Amino acid sequence: MAGVTRRHGSGTYCAVRGCNNSWRLLNVWSEGECFDHQPSTRRQCGCAPPYALYEKPKTDVESRKWLAALKLKNPPKRLFVCSYHFIDKKPTEENPFPELWLGYERPPQQKRRKLDRNTSDTGVYTFIVDAVCLLEVCIEPKFKDAATQWEDLTKTDHSYAAKLDHVNKSTQTGGQTVADDMLLDDDTSLLYTGLRLVYFFTLVKTMLPFSKPSCSIPVVDQILMTLMKLKLNLVLGDVAKRFKVSKGEVSKVIAHWIDTLGEQLEPMVAWLPRSVIRANMPPSFKKNHPQTTCIIDCAETAIQRATNLNCRSATFSHYKGTNTAKYLVAVSPHGLIMFISEAYAGKSSDKFITINSGFLEALRPGDEVMADRGFTIRDVLHERKVKLNIPAFTHKRGQLT
Repeated sequence: MAGVTRRHGSGTYCAVRGCNNSWRLLNVWSEGECFDHQPSTRRQCGCAPPYALYEKPKTDVESRKWLAALKLKNPPKRLFVCSYHFIDKKPTEENPFPELWLGYERPPQQKRRKLDRNTSDTGVYTFIVDAVCLLEVCIEPKFKDAATQWEDLTKTDHSYAAKLDHVNKSTQTGGQTVADDMLLDDDTSLLYTGLRLVYFFTLVKTMLPFSKPSCSIPVVDQILMTLMKLKLNLVLGDVAKRFKVSKGEVSKVIAHWIDTLGEQLEPMVAWLPRSVIRANMPPSFKKNHPQTTCIIDCAETAIQRATNLNCRSATFSHYKGTNTAKYLVAVSPHGLIMFISEAYAGKSSDKFITINSGFLEALRPGDEVMADRGFTIRDVLHERKVKLNIPAFTHKRGQLT
């Protein structure tokens, strides 16, 4: 089945919920200047379009299967689906039906429900499925795509209390844990860990297989003390007193979980396809900066002052006024972290880190990067046919953060 190659009017659009691909947008793209064949337009140079639109089959059997896959209540008479939703980028004999990113995989907004007074608080938490699913599947990247990490709400909502109870039972060696006393609600969980309660317990559940059997501290408390150290930077003696264990035990637990969390959660930092970024673009970006691929900035973390004078000088940050480790972070317009560089000495310039961190390799011609005026990288991006956008509101402040 061939994709749409002629104009059908504004009514030709992808029927998948949440997908904005249409013939109109494809026509706008084709009339734009091609970066590889300037000054020709893309229509003139013959470059492959970013997607094609395929019409629903005419036969009754195949047509019903398409409609069943799309789950549309009132499908239009002429129904089209773009190539993004096919495994092979088009209907084939092996994969003739749309299967990817079909809209309903993302949970619908739930109606408000009355709380049964006899029900425990933990039973009324609802999964925020995107973050929860990222936590649950990030350790198996071969079987999940960064653009499709959603989970059916009907499968998770009713089972959250059971999951929570399972986590509590799996992580306790007897008696009540410190987490039970400290994490009473979302407010206290955010205060101590930086995560909502549902995210925290999902993280604990995900990390259970990576715990050390020899440690007598419940896993839920091990992860809690690790996140408290990261969030609040408590001294080890304070953490030891709160959890009623020795400082040496706290040190071993935190060292183990910082390494483990970093290793297991690293796949969560994935560079999103351009189509996913566009589909989830916030209204403010759509209006003012619709082509933005990512927002970049350098973050700094204070470190212990080195005894070696050369190291001390290299890590001193004039911006922070102390010794720091510095790293580049790229965030999508809708707030998902897509890139984190390795740590550099605090004295390193933003441009040096941008060039040497591997960030540039993730960019494609036509991308647009937003940064503050401290990033003097316009020439570097121009070589890759990428646009640098410095918002006007940073001209006075000079920093995005």
